[in-house]
Amino acid sequence: VQLVESGGGLVQTGGSLRLSCAASGIIFELNTMAWYRQAPGKQRDLVALITDAGAVRYTTPVKDRFTISRDNAKNTMYLQMNRLKPEDTAVYYCRSQDLQNREYWGQGTQVTVSS
Repeated sequence: VQLVESGGGLVQTGGSLRLSCAASGIIFELNTMAWYRQAPGKQRDLVALITDAGAVRYTTPVKDRFTISRDNAKNTMYLQMNRLKPEDTAVYYCRSQDLQNREYWGQGTQVTVSS
């Protein structure tokens, strides 16, 4: 199983980034997919998730700024991040969870928002 994140980088406050998570070795369309983030010295927190049925959930800090989506034909999940703030700076991780609650994580991609 591999989950590979990409799309991170350095952006100014108010800017946008689009993260991708490419999955292999799992039946992608049967997995709930999620984005987490971890800032230095803090715990890893959920950012957004999308179920196998396409239902989405966001945490309050990113609601109305971030959009999670998935393309089952490409085995890829996305996170469109708009109006970025310095407090969004973190390593962003992709996570999959199947119907048997098996979970896998990607290696993370760094997002840095300068003020």
